[in-house]
Amino acid sequence: MSGLMVHAQDNQVDSLKKILLYQKEDTNRVKILNQLSSLTIKTPEAIEFAKEAVSLSEKISYPKGKALGLKNLGLYYFLKSDYIHAEEYWKPALQEYSSLKDESGKANILNNFGSINFQQGNSSRAMEYFMHSLESAQKANDTVRIATALNNVGIIYMAKPNTFDLAIDYLNKALHIAQLINDKPEMGVSYVNLGEIYYDKREDSASFYNLFKATEVFDPTDELLPYALNFIGKLYLRKGQKDLALNYLEEALKKSTEIGNKLYMAQSLNIIAQFYEDQDMHDKATVYFDKARMLAAEIKAGEELKKAYSGLSLTFSAKNDFRNAYKYSNLSALLADSLFKFAADSAQLKYTVGLKEKQIDILNKEKDLKDLDIKRQKIQKNGLMAGLGLIFIIVGILYRDYRNKVKTNTLLDHQKAEIEGLLLNILPAEVAHELQTEGQATPKYFDHAAVLFTDFKGFTKLADVLSPQELVAELNDCFMAFDDIIEKHKLEKIKTIGDSYMCAGGIPTPDPAATMNMIEASFDIIEYLKNWNAKRIEKGLAPWELRIGIHVGPLVAGVVGKKKYAYDIWGSTVNIASRMESAGEPGQVNVSSSVYDIIKHRYHCKYRGKISAKNIGEIDMYFVENQKIRQEDLVLFEDVSES
Repeated sequence: MSGLMVHAQDNQVDSLKKILLYQKEDTNRVKILNQLSSLTIKTPEAIEFAKEAVSLSEKISYPKGKALGLKNLGLYYFLKSDYIHAEEYWKPALQEYSSLKDESGKANILNNFGSINFQQGNSSRAMEYFMHSLESAQKANDTVRIATALNNVGIIYMAKPNTFDLAIDYLNKALHIAQLINDKPEMGVSYVNLGEIYYDKREDSASFYNLFKATEVFDPTDELLPYALNFIGKLYLRKGQKDLALNYLEEALKKSTEIGNKLYMAQSLNIIAQFYEDQDMHDKATVYFDKARMLAAEIKAGEELKKAYSGLSLTFSAKNDFRNAYKYSNLSALLADSLFKFAADSAQLKYTVGLKEKQIDILNKEKDLKDLDIKRQKIQKNGLMAGLGLIFIIVGILYRDYRNKVKTNTLLDHQKAEIEGLLLNILPAEVAHELQTEGQATPKYFDHAAVLFTDFKGFTKLADVLSPQELVAELNDCFMAFDDIIEKHKLEKIKTIGDSYMCAGGIPTPDPAATMNMIEASFDIIEYLKNWNAKRIEKGLAPWELRIGIHVGPLVAGVVGKKKYAYDIWGSTVNIASRMESAGEPGQVNVSSSVYDIIKHRYHCKYRGKISAKNIGEIDMYFVENQKIRQEDLVLFEDVSES
């Protein structure tokens, strides 16, 4: 999909260039130049377009075009982490927007200045810019800028554990606004930062949930995608799943390198370096820490530079190179002092901002009290006249309520039972109970869960020869039978997507037998379809051919939606199970090597080769053919051995 988008963008650039050849020197030419600059913002070509837009805008007295051209020039350098040149262009851009009284434009530039200061470790100045940006965005009623500013204020409050709750509040407000306007980049920002906070709070399930949601809404070329991948890698490290962790960390480094974001490159390098240091691979760790040091120093990223210094001090100490160990330890301490000063400034700013907010609250409360006093006087004036009438009305209502009390309670009990039944049809019992009692269902991380996908081969061709009613009726017959089978084997249906059926085992309650149960359910599904197809063939109808794929591994499960609840699962385990299904063959159960390791003592399996999976690498595949020992024989064997 991203390839198609890039191709479409290239076509748009080519078309605009052709128009530019014949466009005279007017405001339309400036607009085209600025549009070309935005479309090519990650390439040096963007500079030429933006500079021409600024120059022509000055010539024809078009301040709006000049402001946008200056903004694009600053953005090009910001994306290259060249903050000095970015500021040089954004300062006059801010002056232009201020002269135009363009609050939305001001909000944008103020936010950008805040981002520069935040990246350089100056949180106090960053907060000041973000609060001014929020003020301008609210004046302009610009929901996009409001969401951006709320997100960024939340990011500042993420710096200290004692302000985590404030951060979560701001980020959730930003997420709500972004969802209302379907702004996926801002949704992604909220999700990824909530994921980071929950990571720091050691609430891993909530962290996984938000980070995976971030990867879903981010475009593959989004600047923040590597940041989310880094944290997923760190979460897997905490879980002890080192291979998965390294895959995500290396993917984050690859993405940040492709995008050209040196800050996220430095972050990835630092985390990977720490990974190797923890494995006592000191030479490899030194290489990665040193790369992170050079990048962080180049872009003046204080926090990442401090991590690189500390890491180098540790690696050189482990290699008995105490001269270099002392050198980097000293550099780390000096940098820490500098960053501490910024943190102290930030604390003072937080107090000032909080004081202003309290002053506003007091003024609002005074106004509310005055309004309340006026209303009370009006009520006292008219109260005597209305009193008797009100008493008669209340008596009538009470009498009516008394007569209908039993009937109402019966109706409420019936409705409550219907709601509970409906929830149990949609959600697992444990999750439904939590939703009813707590008002929300917390996402949970499972170390070991089994996921099954089915899909009908050639379903599109079947759909072409059947009427809509026949197609849905026959598909419904199959899925109802699948529902009965997975319920029999204590599995959990997740959802159907077109002609694909998805279920899981070991959730929401962990079950050591989930994988075996899923294999048995798979054979029951194949047997059902075999009998069902036999009846179709007797009627002269074409059979339906089904592929089945299974994988076992870690995942996150939780409830999504606000008006229509859905219990869903996320993680690489789900993706690999889907790959197992698509790489399978009709009438066969195709499983990964992790499933094979669990079932090989009971089932004959046929090796099929390898398949490539994103962020994982190559995975072995097997067809499950038949049981080595029948279940009833296994029970008899156990009885004999016990006697």
